[in-house]
Parts: sequence; structure tokens; C-alpha cells
Amino acid sequence: MVSVLQNVAIDCADAYELARFWSSVTGRPLDPDAGPGDRETQVVLAEGPALYFNQVPEAKTVKNRIHLCLRPETSRDQEVDRLLGLGATFVGDHRNPDGSGWAVLADPEGNEFCVLRSESDRAETT
Repeated sequence: MVSVLQNVAIDCADAYELARFWSSVTGRPLDPDAGPGDRETQVVLAEGPALYFNQVPEAKTVKNRIHLCLRPETSRDQEVDRLLGLGATFVGDHRNPDGSGWAVLADPEGNEFCVLRSESDRAETT
């Protein structure tokens, strides 16, 4: 017997708005029944678990103990620029001169996530 990962739960102050951000990040739709003011909603990913957003009263106060890592279809740097345009903030630069590494960003509520090298970025350095 095993357990199947159903979703990744993300506590937040505004479930609908944060889900809209992540819907734009992933290019995947919000739950069709979602609407402004909903205390919970989700983004259904093409593969794997859903991103589940749950409104909670307390604010985020410390670094995430678990986070999402994104591998973009475009270059890592192009994706970082796109995500900043969507409302993410830049947290940390772990990119190396040889092209390896990652960038750490935060969503509009401060949840950190990483942007890794794309497959094409990786192919250029091998």
C-alpha cells in the first residue's frame, strides 16, 4: 500500500487572488467554480497534484520549509522576467557564471519558489 499525493496546500490571505497568480505562472486554469472571496480554491495542473490555496488568518512570518521549483519552457532568465511582471518579487540569486544554478522568487504573499534552468539552458552547458 502507498499514498498518492493529492495536492500541495498553500496557506494564504486571499485564496482566489493567489490562485489567479499561480494560474498565470503555470498556464493552468483555476477551479471553474472559483470566485473572488472564496476561502479555498485550486489550480489544476496538467500532471501531478493540484495547487490548493487555503485562506488562513495568520500572515506568513518565516522562510518556507517546503517550496515549489519551476522548470520553464523558455530560458530561466526569460521566465524570471515574466514572473516578475506577473507580480513576483526577487528574493535571491543563485545563478552561476557557467549558467548553472537557480533564482529564488516570492509570490505576491511572500511564498518562496525557485526558477531552475530550462531544458534548453541545460543543453547549452553540456
